[in-house]
Amino acid sequence: MKVIDHINQAKDTLFSFEILPPLKGKSIQSIFDSIDPLMEFKPSFINVTYHREEYIYKKREDGLLEKVTMRKRPGTVGICAAIINKYDVEAVPHLICGGFSREETENALIDLQFLGIDNVLALRGDSIKTESTFKPHPDGHEYAVDLVKQINEMNQGKYLLDEVTMAPTEFCVGVAGYPEKHFESMNLTTDLQYLKEKVDAGADYIVTQMFFDNQKYFAFVKACRDAGIDVPIIPGLKPIKSLRHISFLPKFFHIDFPEDLSKELLKCKSNEDVDRVGIEWAVQQSKELKEFGVPCLHFYTMSNSSSVQEILKNI
Repeated sequence: MKVIDHINQAKDTLFSFEILPPLKGKSIQSIFDSIDPLMEFKPSFINVTYHREEYIYKKREDGLLEKVTMRKRPGTVGICAAIINKYDVEAVPHLICGGFSREETENALIDLQFLGIDNVLALRGDSIKTESTFKPHPDGHEYAVDLVKQINEMNQGKYLLDEVTMAPTEFCVGVAGYPEKHFESMNLTTDLQYLKEKVDAGADYIVTQMFFDNQKYFAFVKACRDAGIDVPIIPGLKPIKSLRHISFLPKFFHIDFPEDLSKELLKCKSNEDVDRVGIEWAVQQSKELKEFGVPCLHFYTMSNSSSVQEILKNI
C-alpha cells in the first residue's frame, strides 16, 4: 500500500519512523531490535536511510597511498524487503542522487518493483565527507527534482531505452522539505520554489527535516500552501538524547533550538538529563502537532527506539 493511500484513508494522525542500516558486518537483528518495541504503536511505514560511499587511503607496498572507495552501511533494498517480510508494514527506501548513474537508479527501481516495494523517498543526498560540495555522478542527477522526474517517467512506462516497451511502475514518491530552509538555498522563498518543482514533477508528499519549534512548521505549511504546494506535509521529529546532540544537531542539520528548550538543555549535566528533556519536549511538540491535524508524526530514531517508545506512550 502506498504512503499517500495510508494518509488519505487515515481517520487520525498516523505514526512512522526512520532507521539507519546497520554498519557493515553487523546482523540485521540490530534493526529488528529497534523496530520490535515500536510495533505496538502500529506504524504506517518505516523509512530506511541510504548512506554515501566514503574514501579512505591505504598505504601500498611501494609506499604510495591508494584511494579506496567503501560503504560503511549496506544498501536499503534488502533491509526493506526483510522489514516487509517480518512485520508486514510498508518500508520506504531512501533513493539518492549522489554516487549513482541514471541507469543504476533505474535498475534499483526495477529491483524494488520486483520486490513489491512501491514507496521511495527521493533525495539529492549529502556530499561525500571529504568533499566540500555535492558532486553528482557524471551520468547521474544533480538535483532531487531530476530524480523525481525519472521515477515519474518510469511510472508512465518511459525507461532509458526508448525503443523497448516497458510496463509502467507505480511508485509513490516522497521528498524532503525544510521548515528552516535548506542550508544551500539563498532564502526560504527560493527553497520553496525548488520544493514546488519537486511536487510538480510528481512528488506525492513531503517529509520535513527535523525541527524543534512548531511555529516554524506551521509557518512552513502556510508558506507551502500560499506557493501552491498542496500535497501532505509530514513533520519530522527527533528526540534529543545526549549532551553531544546539543551542539551536533544545530551544526550538522542547520537548525535552531527555541529559547525555552535551550534553557532546559543548558541545565543538563548528563546524557540522562538530556534524554529526559528531549522526551518531554517531543511529547509537547507531538501533542500540539496532532491538535493542528498533521497527517503523520515521523520520528527520526537513529535506530534507537527507547525515547520514541516513551514519547508515543505519552501522546
